[in-house]
Amino acid sequence: MAKIVSKERVLEYTKEFKVSVVKLTEQLDVQAAEIAAVLDLHPVMVYRWRQEYREGRLNFSPTRRVSMTMETPPPRPPSKKQRTELQRLKDEVKQLKKENSFLKKWQEYLAEVRKKDSDS
Repeated sequence: MAKIVSKERVLEYTKEFKVSVVKLTEQLDVQAAEIAAVLDLHPVMVYRWRQEYREGRLNFSPTRRVSMTMETPPPRPPSKKQRTELQRLKDEVKQLKKENSFLKKWQEYLAEVRKKDSDS
């Protein structure tokens, strides 16, 4: 199918997928725009793939080559232990932020007191 190849969410489709879409448009008695809508593609992509297929630039011949790229499996939901650890860490971060804020205010207060003492 498709893979995201950059941060801008640019999709790259395999040649096998493109050829199968082109063959669907040739075999079925429907418009390319309808197939594009069903497959959630832009119709211009389907038209371009059809043109590339007719010109011979888009051909897929199955090979026995095995892809060595690892596809990442979909993320599993966190376990109960992970959720409790995450909540504990969130609570700790919240507490540390409060303490840090208090210390900053205390430091400002001490600076003011020292300034008043030195002015006197």
